[in-house]
Amino acid sequence: MTENLPIEERYKNINRGYRKLDVWNEAVGLFVLVRKKTRSLKSVNYKILEQIESSAFSVSSNIAEGYSRRHLKENIQFNTIALASLSENYSQIYCLLRSEDIDLTWFNEYDKMHSHLETKLVNYNKTQIQKLNSGADWDSNY
Repeated sequence: MTENLPIEERYKNINRGYRKLDVWNEAVGLFVLVRKKTRSLKSVNYKILEQIESSAFSVSSNIAEGYSRRHLKENIQFNTIALASLSENYSQIYCLLRSEDIDLTWFNEYDKMHSHLETKLVNYNKTQIQKLNSGADWDSNY
């Protein structure tokens, strides 16, 4: 039965191919890390926490949307937006560190995960740009 499969293995189709991407899975992991931490921050204004969660959530969302557009130019554009959201999230988390709302130990865990994802997403986008520059296009056959 399909329901017994891991969620990422269920109902496979060409539009859900982003679920195989390491960058997408790592972006989801970063969101989970950030979300768990923001839930515990009672002294930080709700609007700030909402913006932090939103920027973290945006990373995996933009990777998925770019992939599902099925065109290299759009994929590159959405990966670039994901990178911008990743930078926005880092800046927000760094501000919480500087304001002493989060501790250095948690920040170091976040920073390591963030840096790894950022590097991987930059490299993924470079690969997509190289494909585009070589005249390749997305395989848009459904």
